[in-house]
Amino acid sequence: MDQSISPGTPQPAHTNPVAAAERIKSIDTIRGVALLGILMMNIPGFGISQSIWSDLISGPRSGADYYTFATVFVLFEGTMRGLFSMLFGAGMVLFMLNKKDVLGQPPVAIYYYRRLLWLVLFGVINAFVLLWQGDILFFYGLSGMLLFAFRKLHPKWLLMLALLCVSFGLIKKQWNWNESKESRAVYHQAIKAKEAKKTLTPEQQGAIAQWEEREKSMKPDTAQVNRHVNKMRSGYTTVFTYFIPQNSSGEAWYMYNEVWDSLCMMFLGMALFSWGFFSNRLRTSTYAMWMLIGYGIGIPIAWQLFNNGWMSFGQLGVGRFTDRWSSSPEIFVEFRRILLTIGHASLVMLIFRSGAVKWLMKALANVGQMAFTNYLMQSIICTFFFYGYGFGNYNKLQFHQLYYVVVAVWIFQIIFSAIWLQFFRFGPFEWLWRSLTYWKRQPMKK
Repeated sequence: MDQSISPGTPQPAHTNPVAAAERIKSIDTIRGVALLGILMMNIPGFGISQSIWSDLISGPRSGADYYTFATVFVLFEGTMRGLFSMLFGAGMVLFMLNKKDVLGQPPVAIYYYRRLLWLVLFGVINAFVLLWQGDILFFYGLSGMLLFAFRKLHPKWLLMLALLCVSFGLIKKQWNWNESKESRAVYHQAIKAKEAKKTLTPEQQGAIAQWEEREKSMKPDTAQVNRHVNKMRSGYTTVFTYFIPQNSSGEAWYMYNEVWDSLCMMFLGMALFSWGFFSNRLRTSTYAMWMLIGYGIGIPIAWQLFNNGWMSFGQLGVGRFTDRWSSSPEIFVEFRRILLTIGHASLVMLIFRSGAVKWLMKALANVGQMAFTNYLMQSIICTFFFYGYGFGNYNKLQFHQLYYVVVAVWIFQIIFSAIWLQFFRFGPFEWLWRSLTYWKRQPMKK
């Protein structure tokens, strides 16, 4: 059991940052796992184009690329971001737990919202300056602002809110799927009328054109792919200009379509932290039970989604794939993600409390303590390695070869974090974020 603070432990009234001695090592360890794991999911976005994705899901079910894709998708897709989101919610509770309003100083809420506003700005910088299209800091900052109102809720109500957010997200996905099914039905009717030599109405002609355009958009356009690759291999100014409209629309799209996804995991993280899950306060049997449930149910669902979802989509095409599923496959995706995320977290907690591989747990805790710096560092390293203003390796590696880069970055970040924390209290970006949050230069050296 780690000897740091836990929920319910009385804390002195202060509004200062958490000291190193007060950190919960188990949380840092899980955060380290999430931080390194999230690069597994982000690396294709850094390094390959849509054409390679299409080849993966429509190609043969053999070879290094296929097995790498299957392993990553079945075991990890969405779960590392889910784990990161849960820890973000837990961090919000921990932030409020460690801070008390002090007479003559700004209320804790000021520090909380200032912290998130700076996080939003860092997200904008990550997307528009460091040029990473998959940034999550922007969304986390905005989503985190909603959590403050629920900070004092009992864990069971936080769990209900998580389920409510899941429900909203699933209803929206099913609604979109129903619209696709309706469009497909109208298309079939129009095709039958055309085959029967009937005169098509303008609506039927539009339905055929709309669906054919949709199928066309799902297949990579060679000329468009070549233009995209050339842009990505160009200088900084070209890539920057190319990304402005894409990042702007992407951030708006995510907040509209995927906000329920983030909020669900954040509320779940708040509840689990309050129950003592992340602070190593539950029984070993409880962690073992949730690991077995998470993996025992989550992995079979994930395999079915991969085998009959992604791979089936690649072989059938959007039309026949839509005909095949009466309900949106996304409904099952969310439950799989929650189960596997809890399974991963439970496994890490079991290893952590067992005392096995202490060196690895320490290394992961170092990475987790510097998660903000390491996250931005991944953007810097990977964009420089793949984009044209760096080494220009975009779309030059096979899918499985991307994970050589992942392992290399992992090794570097583990070593860098360990060395840095020998001399400094925080990572460089953590120090900057804290200084901006408290509007006061924080001590850096140990």
